[in-house]
Parts: sequence; C-alpha cells; structure tokens
Amino acid sequence: MTDTTHVTAALDEPVRRLAAALPPEAVITDPVRLRTYECDGLTHHRAVPGVVVLPESAEQVAAVVRICNTYGVPFVARGAGTGLSGGALPRTDGVLIVTSRMRRVLEVDLPNRRAVVEPGVTNLAITEAVRPHGYYYAPDPSSRQVCTIGGNVAENSGGAHCLKYGFTVNHVLALEVVTPDGDVVALDAGDPGYDLLGAFVGSEGTLGITTKVTVRLLRAPEAVTTLLAAFGSIEQGGRAVSAIIGGGIVPAAIEMMDALAIEAAEAAVACAYPPGAGAVLIVELDGPAAEVAHQFAEVERLCRAAGAFELRTADDPAERAAIWKGRRSAFAAVGRISPAYIVQDGVVPRTALPGVLAGIDRLSAEHGIRVANVFHAGDGNLHPLVLFDDAEPGAQERAAAVSGRILDLCVEHGGSITGEHGVGVDKARYMPKMFTDDDLDTMQLLRCAFDPRGLANPGKVFPTPRLCGEVPGVRRGAHPLVESGRAELF
Repeated sequence: MTDTTHVTAALDEPVRRLAAALPPEAVITDPVRLRTYECDGLTHHRAVPGVVVLPESAEQVAAVVRICNTYGVPFVARGAGTGLSGGALPRTDGVLIVTSRMRRVLEVDLPNRRAVVEPGVTNLAITEAVRPHGYYYAPDPSSRQVCTIGGNVAENSGGAHCLKYGFTVNHVLALEVVTPDGDVVALDAGDPGYDLLGAFVGSEGTLGITTKVTVRLLRAPEAVTTLLAAFGSIEQGGRAVSAIIGGGIVPAAIEMMDALAIEAAEAAVACAYPPGAGAVLIVELDGPAAEVAHQFAEVERLCRAAGAFELRTADDPAERAAIWKGRRSAFAAVGRISPAYIVQDGVVPRTALPGVLAGIDRLSAEHGIRVANVFHAGDGNLHPLVLFDDAEPGAQERAAAVSGRILDLCVEHGGSITGEHGVGVDKARYMPKMFTDDDLDTMQLLRCAFDPRGLANPGKVFPTPRLCGEVPGVRRGAHPLVESGRAELF
C-alpha cells in the first residue's frame, strides 16, 4: 500500500491513479525515501519531489504522463541523477519519473552496427555488451560507468572522445519517446521532413521522455596509443595543443589538467603523474596501426618542441587506463582538497584558451577562490572546478560569482555557456547573455509545439517560461506568469 501521508492535497487523486496504474512499490511517497531524489549531481539545487514513480516500460511511462495531464501536474524525468546542471531537479508539486528500472539491452544488430536499449542502460554497459564482438559505443562521459543513456540523450552528452567522434546526437539513430501528452511515438534519423530527432536530443526533458534508444556502434580501432606529456606550465601545454591540431592531426581525445587538478587526482587515486608538472596533456590516437604510429611520432615531437619535460606512452589497455585514471576521477577528486566546489562547463574557440585561462586566474586572485582547470583541450570545452569552504562566511557567494564570471568570459570570447552538461536550472539565467529575446522566443515556440501546457520539466533551460499561445513580440507591463508568481524575471 502506498503511504500518502506526505502527499499534498493537490496530489491525492493523482497518486491514487498512479498506484493503480503501476506495479507495487513503484510509487514512492515516503518523505525519507523521497529525499533520495531531491537533487542530481549538482547538489546545491535541491527540492523534495511531490511523488516519485519507477516505471518499467514505455506503456507505464505513458500512463504516468497521461495522469499528469489529466490533473495538470508537472513532471520531470530522471535517469541516474549524475547530471551537473540541475536538469533533473524535481518539482515539489509534481511527479518525478525515474527510468532506472528500464535497463534492458533489447537488441544488438552487428551487421547494421546498431543496438537498441532502454533509457536506464548505463553508457558503459553498451560497450561491454558488444566489446567481445569488436565493437563499441563512442560517447564516453567521465561518469560512463553510472550515467544512463536516457540522460545522455536528454543532455546530448559528450566526453573525452567527442573531439573526433562527436556527441550523443551523432550516435543516436532512432528514439522511442513519450510526448508531453502521453503518446508513444518513434523518431528516426531517416524520417523525411524536419529533424525532430535532432531537436529532441539535448532538449533536457522539455519535449518528452525517452523510452527506447537505437545507437550507432563503431568498430574497435586496430590500434590505440595514449600519450601523457608533462609541462612546466599550462601555457606550454596550450601551445602543444595548438601545434597538434594545427598540424592536421585529430586525436581521438586531447585532455589537459592544471597543477591544482593534478594535486587533487593524486590525493584521490594516486595517479602518479610526473612530479612538478604545472600541466599534463593526455593525447589518445586511434585508427589503423600505421597511421597511429606516424601520428604518434609527430605528436611526440610537437610536445617536446612546446616544452614537455616528460613523456609517457601506453598501448596496453591496462596501461592506458592508468594514464586516464587521474583525468576520469578529476571532478570527484577535488573533494580531497576542498570541502565544497562548483563544477562549471563552458566552451571557447580553441585559439581563445590562453586568454580565457588567464582571465580565470585573475578572477581566482581577485576573489580569493581557487580554481582547478580540467578541460577537453582539443575543442575548447572547459570544466573549471571552483573550490571553496562552505563553512566560511561569504565563500559560497564569492565562488558563485567566480563561476558566473567564467561563463561571461566564455561568451565574451565567442563561446558558449555549456558544452555538454546542459543548461538545466543552473544556467537558465545566462541564456539571455547568448541569445536575444527573439531567439529565446523562437526556441520556446518549439517547446510549446511539443508541450503546450508546459508540464514537461518546467523551469528548466529558459529564464522565463513562455506562455504557450501568446503572440510573440514586444511585451508591455508584467508578464502574466510573473504576476501570478509562477515565473521570475532575471
């Protein structure tokens, strides 16, 4: 029996309907258990959901959404909860739809190089399912062992190897989704007309909920070589990156960590990077063996020319994993050197990296806040880790100010407020810094076409939700949603 003592009166009847539509124990209303779902990986945004449901099929997801529509209840989809933008932040007056029980690999079609999986399948599990046959799934977020493909689709996740292989959208061939009105529909890359599949990937749960994903599989490369280069400074490492890309080499991955990030990784996982390094560069090359050997020799030469004082190489999977160990642990590792931290995510043109990194150093000094830099150097996707002591009065506010100014720097240098973590609730207020009112209005027209009632993941992506059905144009006076208290104008 579902305990409804926590449920607000407005959710009483919806919860009874949900309990009747779902298996036993699939509806959670217990206040203690609900707190498990109060945030995603961005823990400083928290809200206890009104109710949590754990569907096991597309039909059950659709039933939940239809019930939400009947009663006008907002709903939010959640995968593993590893997101870093508050995209899965629940509603206290709504339903949190958790897809973690939908974790079957439904089909592996090697002749056509595709697999069909449910949204709760973890990113790495796809590769593990096909690795014995010589295939793999390319997108590889650092949380690939636990993050799920449904969440990857929602955020258009990338990872270290997106420089060469692209993001999730480049590897999704088809989706089954539940629309905001409860219909189960198929979206296919081969469909004529508008690219609805492309619009859905990266929409952060605002256009519907993914219930099945068809992904592209790639042949495992003949050879893979990983190189770790240690430099005295991050500027030297940056010169090496420019020389490598400028020389026409496109590595599978090219990652950089500064001295503070290295310190954290050493404390956390004892990655044994070269002592005294001001920066380390990890370059991974893959492809035909002859091509990899030729490119490796050139990368090695360019790194030495840029000032590398130590080079390490690995061809064996275990040795390559040892090199990657520090980088993949970087986000969590900073917890060893700081009581609290903010993970930021922005993008700048690769040529702007030196100026932006210098700007981050200035911000750090001005505010007395340390910043550890970890980034996908090949495509300018920065992940500054803003460190602070939340027990120190004013430290969190100073850290938030630095974090926001970093995004300003990215936009000022022709970049973006997000590369792969999404906008969610955390960055919605920065959207007007990148887009005009007309731009944002046009985006919200698409959202309204899918979700005219505004029930799917409301309050995310856009700083002020658009009232679907209103005429675009100049507004005079307060917006109706602001007057009603349902929206805040930034």
